[in-house]
Formats: sequence, structure tokens, C-alpha cells
Amino acid sequence: MPKYFDIHSHLNFKDYEKDFDEVVGRLKETETHTIVVGTDFESSQKVVELAEKYEEIYACIGVHPVDKKSKTFELTNFQTLITNPKVVAVGECGLDFYHAKKEADYDRQKKLFLDQLEFALIHDKPLMIHARDAYEELLEILEPLKKTHGEKLRGNIHFFAGDVATAKRFFDIGFTISFTGVITFPPKADQLLADTFIEVIKSAPIEMIMSETDAPYVAPVPYRGKRNEPSYVSEVARRIAEIRGEDEETVRVALVNNALSMIR
Repeated sequence: MPKYFDIHSHLNFKDYEKDFDEVVGRLKETETHTIVVGTDFESSQKVVELAEKYEEIYACIGVHPVDKKSKTFELTNFQTLITNPKVVAVGECGLDFYHAKKEADYDRQKKLFLDQLEFALIHDKPLMIHARDAYEELLEILEPLKKTHGEKLRGNIHFFAGDVATAKRFFDIGFTISFTGVITFPPKADQLLADTFIEVIKSAPIEMIMSETDAPYVAPVPYRGKRNEPSYVSEVARRIAEIRGEDEETVRVALVNNALSMIR
């Protein structure tokens, strides 16, 4: 059983080409496991290769909503990956209206998301959801489908930045939320966002939250400004315990168990 679990990283990115072995070495040293997330078919192939090679790595396969707008969900290609036992989720899929205007891009993003949602249901896998300026639109899709598909429709809202009411709506349909190193940042830059994170983390049932890095992005304090990596997820776990006012070890174990429940 790992000591820490980073449920969302991108070790398949070029940021790690020069020192990948050292990064994996730190995973082993810190007893950290991670789900490495694809953003298109090519990167999804890479995460499966990494997962096959390293015990500490699991694979999530899918197409990001806006990284490459020309990409579609090519079912035949992804069918070749989903049967691998180290593939534990489908994504990073979802909706993003921060980087693309809703009026111009909604239909394309919705179809791309629904294609992957159906794929996840068929193969009984959780979704790894990317959502930016799109929580309401996602919930309008997911809430009715939950009534039809029940417990088979499940997943995690990665890099959650919504409020308590939005979090509760996701919890009510069985979706977890995860937090990154942003929660360790000093609040001066964005006091409102910091207060929202604190409120959500304090009020959420412990079994409904996860720890992640989104590496190579948003490295937590004390690594802020550097390239992030999964072994830094311990700082996120510590901050969650601090915000909740709970025993650090108890929270650490709960976060790992939550991740293991998601991938089994």
C-alpha cells in the first residue's frame, strides 16, 4: 500500500525527459503512487507504456476538451488500450469554457465528453474530469445520466475550484473532487479563492476528496515556482489535514484509501 497517492499527473510530458529516472526514484523513495493522465491518443499510449513498466504508475486514457481542438475520440484506437489492467480511468475529459468560448465550442466539447463518458460506462471505469468555467454545464449533463446509470457513472473532478454548493452536487451523484498544490499558496494573491478552498475542504466528507499534483504544473509550497512532480503530493495531503484540523496521519491514510477505491 502506498504512503501517498497523486491521482492526477502528467509524467508523460516532455518536462520529464531529461531526468525521468530520478523522478521515478523519488516516487519509490516517498512511497508515492500516481495516475498519469493522457490528453489524446498518443499521450494515452505513452501513459500505458509507463504504467506497464512501473509499479507506482497507473494510466488514465482520453482526450482533453481543448488542448488540441482537432482531436476526436477515436474509439477503435482507445479500444486497444482500455483492456490493459493498469488502465484505471477515462480522461482527462470534460468541458472548458475558460480557454474556448461556450457559444462557439459547446457542441464539439459536449460530443467529445459524451463519447468518453459512454466508453467509460461500457468498460466500467471512472471518469477523470477536467472542468473550467463549466461546472454548471457538466452537472446539467451528469445529474440526469446518474439517474439512468447509477453507480456505474462515477469519477473525479480534478483541480476542483468551485464552491461548497457545487461540490455537494458532485458528491450527491457520487463524484469525488481533488485538490492541487494551489491550496498551499499564500492567500494574498487571491483571498476569495483561498477562502473558497478552505470552506470546501473543511465541509467535504473526507471520503469524497483526493490529493493530486497536476504535475508539472502548480508545484506546492515549498517547491512553488519549480517544476512539479508526484512525490510533492505529500504537501497537498498535509495542507488538507491542516485545513480540516484533523490528524495528519488519519487524513493521509484516508486520501490513499480514497484513491485505491477509485482505481479498483
